[in-house]
Amino acid sequence: MQERKPAPFSVLGKIDAVIGKIEVHILSWGIILMAVNTIANVLGRYVFHQSIYFSEELNEFLIVIVTFMGLGYATRKGIHIRMSAIYDTLPQKTRKILMIVIALTTAIMMAVLAWYAFEYVAKVARRGRVTPALQIPIYLTYIWVVVGLALTSLQYFLTAIRNLNLGEDEVYVSYVEVDSYEDPETAAAISRYADQQNEEIKS
Repeated sequence: MQERKPAPFSVLGKIDAVIGKIEVHILSWGIILMAVNTIANVLGRYVFHQSIYFSEELNEFLIVIVTFMGLGYATRKGIHIRMSAIYDTLPQKTRKILMIVIALTTAIMMAVLAWYAFEYVAKVARRGRVTPALQIPIYLTYIWVVVGLALTSLQYFLTAIRNLNLGEDEVYVSYVEVDSYEDPETAAAISRYADQQNEEIKS
């Protein structure tokens, strides 16, 4: 693990940290509630022969929350899926510039999707539709799509800002996470490749 350097714009870092804590709590409680709800429904069905009438609807609501709030969390931790075969072969500075371009492009795309999602949620809210079982407004379910996409856009924008200092050697995949290989097998493969290259140079 590479040592982290102090992030620029400390205010942004503090805001990001607060958002991160909120996300962790929402994701944690969302998963816990899904587990409790599912177990309770199974017990009700097979022990008391009576299912919880709103169980499926509640789980759908929680899945939406966990999925879209998880987008921002995964981006903050730099654990989203990346196709990096070509990227990994580039020089460090080129990778840093490319990361800025990728982050900004993705931030814009997420912001556009968040705006379209917001327009859709506003349309659903005006229609006054409610869920069949819980009788809660449907837009309260869909609003998490907007929040998740907006937070993801923010995270990619922060990633671009973090990489603006071209004098730093590190490439950041998020505002705080350095681009590195933590997987032991991948790290070992890279180490073997580097050793082979050194041996060829010596010979």
